[in-house]
Amino acid sequence: MGEVRVGEWTRLGELDGPAGFLTVRGHRYRYPDGREDTWDILVGGATVAVVAVTEDEQVVLARQYRPGPGKVLMELPGGNADGDEPVEVAAARELLEETGYEAATLEVVMQTFLASYASHRRYAVLARGCRRVAEPDPGDGEFVETVLIPVGEFVRHVLGGQLTDADIAFAGLTAAGYLKPAV
Repeated sequence: MGEVRVGEWTRLGELDGPAGFLTVRGHRYRYPDGREDTWDILVGGATVAVVAVTEDEQVVLARQYRPGPGKVLMELPGGNADGDEPVEVAAARELLEETGYEAATLEVVMQTFLASYASHRRYAVLARGCRRVAEPDPGDGEFVETVLIPVGEFVRHVLGGQLTDADIAFAGLTAAGYLKPAV
């Protein structure tokens, strides 16, 4: 069978509970009025997403299937930081693995939480001066195609709602000087 880069996945079933990337824990709280309740909290390690820009102002994206939205999307390269791996090291590794690109410079430009019910931290990394140095080598279970689009088209892509890390994309675009903060 030939190499499969990207495609739709076939859902075979559902499980109640975590599958390994995040853990759901029930945290019990006492409210200021004395009542008590339990809240589901998503727990996981740090992840990175990379806004990678080439010298000729192309954004490097990873086209891949996303199980939450249930479709193939053009996404920011990224993934989990391994253990105590520094954010910049994780970003460089994920960019190279998923796209074959290497950055001249990497800068952490934002840290945020996955959601208000999560302890999981996400990091936005701006990679400048990106150039292709190798063939992509994604891990098992990753089927990725590298796509380059001009910065202006990328802004329209993010605004079109077809990217799961829009907040991180905006942080990278702003740090790179493509967007002006309104504040």
